[in-house]
Amino acid sequence: MGPHPAVAAVRLAVRRALAAHPVSTPAFVACSGGADSLALAAALAFDSERSGRPAGLVCVDHGVQDGSAGQAARVGALGYELGLSPVHVLGVDVGSAGGPEAAARTARYAALRPFTEHGLVLLGHTADDQAETVLLGLGRGSGPRSIAGMRSEHQGYLRPLLALRRSETEAACQALGLPVWHDPHNRDPRFRRTRLRQEVLPLLEDVLAGGVTEALARTAGQVRADLDTLEQLAEQALASAASGGGGGDGGDRLSVEALSRHPDGIVSRVLKSWAERAGARSLTAVHVRELERLVRDWHGQGPIDLPGGYRAERASGTLGLIAPADPVSSRAAQSLTGAAADNDAGRFSPCHPEE
Repeated sequence: MGPHPAVAAVRLAVRRALAAHPVSTPAFVACSGGADSLALAAALAFDSERSGRPAGLVCVDHGVQDGSAGQAARVGALGYELGLSPVHVLGVDVGSAGGPEAAARTARYAALRPFTEHGLVLLGHTADDQAETVLLGLGRGSGPRSIAGMRSEHQGYLRPLLALRRSETEAACQALGLPVWHDPHNRDPRFRRTRLRQEVLPLLEDVLAGGVTEALARTAGQVRADLDTLEQLAEQALASAASGGGGGDGGDRLSVEALSRHPDGIVSRVLKSWAERAGARSLTAVHVRELERLVRDWHGQGPIDLPGGYRAERASGTLGLIAPADPVSSRAAQSLTGAAADNDAGRFSPCHPEE
């Protein structure tokens, strides 16, 4: 009679996500034991058995809950039972920078990153996670890139389940008889994503008569497609402005005249990319606006302080970036960063370990 519809849906999503990659490329599933990553692990094991693709499992133990080491060990054992090998259970030290959610994300991705160097890492995000991500981005006012949500594939990470609902992964696990772990953090109201999941989205579904999760996930895809186009145009504009400034592609100086020919949405992207590639990391909207003023609202103002101690100046019709004498950021740059920093820290939360 064939597999349960939810099982079939997860398997199809995995097969499609892997189709563009050679079967010799190893794939690892990041698994916490929750329904999303567990259904994904089972589907990867199924695909590996039939395709011959090397497939393993990675479980990251954040060590922030009592009994976390035991839970991670159980996930590892289950990985072997599913037929995945090798299985890696990795303990990490979660710091405090950016708050508990951002710190857990940083530690988790530091542990997963080595597996993307010669293979693929599959993450269990669903359409529900995507909808929550869009709402978080809207609430922070952090711009269209945050609203565009998570990519289905980026830098060795695959998210095959972004078009599926959490209810489907739960149904798949139930049909397969898999022991789902229910993370207590998923019910902890201290985390914003938990409250979005348990309070905000159900209310929106009620007020707007359903379909909100799918609509938000669909919006993310549409915004992301537009942003990809804008970023391609910005790359071309950067090359043109750098050449006009005498620095070559990605050079040290940009031609103000060349930049001025482009609309604001392109100019802001060019300036942010140019400064960050030179070393001024984590630019905020405040920094970018000040850089734009050097192009659009020039009144002879002095250099602009940027993170990392860099300074941007306008001289002789070009913009230049002055490297710091030492790596310590200036007080002004630190003030700007603290006023409006947004490094997508809210995009990933320990209340959903796959994130």
